[in-house]
Amino acid sequence: MALSQDQIKTDYPLPVYNYRVDIGADTIAFSEVSGLELSFETITYKESQVGSGIAGPNVMLMPGTRKPLNITLKKGYVKGKSMQALYHWVNATQLNRTEKKDVTVHLCDEKGESVVRWKVINAFPVKLSAPSFNANSNEVAIESMELMASSLEMSEN
Repeated sequence: MALSQDQIKTDYPLPVYNYRVDIGADTIAFSEVSGLELSFETITYKESQVGSGIAGPNVMLMPGTRKPLNITLKKGYVKGKSMQALYHWVNATQLNRTEKKDVTVHLCDEKGESVVRWKVINAFPVKLSAPSFNANSNEVAIESMELMASSLEMSEN
């Protein structure tokens, strides 16, 4: 039995290749975005079980503080359309003097409309890498930028 378009839209996962990235007020195309994850430090607490008749310590694991996000953005180098704005952002970074920006990654449907968005809060650049050069390769020149941020929000549109 063939599925209708409405069933396909509601039952099939969205492909990951159709997305856009907003950094502050600018929309910038990237070939890859990674690191959109929340994680926590873990705390191990051990206490004695004296008097309980059980040998060894009682071990308890619990979540600790949230770890900062580390996001990597990759982009093919195009003459005149490189990451100049991002270069100026990372180059202006100094000790405790950087402009923090919100970065929003939109997963889009076939019409290009945002379906799900991940908003990275208070991101700032920590690394900008030029392409790797290799005379034996015919790959595209890829620049990458790493950002660190304090939190991540996810919402469906």
